[in-house]
Amino acid sequence: MSLTKEEWFASFCGQIGVDIPSEEEIEVLLSLAGSAAHASERTAAPIACWLVGHAGISPNQALEAALRIEESQSESG
Repeated sequence: MSLTKEEWFASFCGQIGVDIPSEEEIEVLLSLAGSAAHASERTAAPIACWLVGHAGISPNQALEAALRIEESQSESG
């Protein structure tokens, strides 16, 4: 039997020693992943989410940056 996302998050977060993300954080990260995948190649989505943690910024800040990229692409093309 496979885990629910909540069960998986709880187990994974316990393994890496961080708090479980809030529902809002999850939604923002999913939006970020969607933005990255649609504006580029699909593989950009997981790497963009990794970069959030690596940069030490909030998911909201990262989503704002991704949306600025989308805007600049819309304006130039």
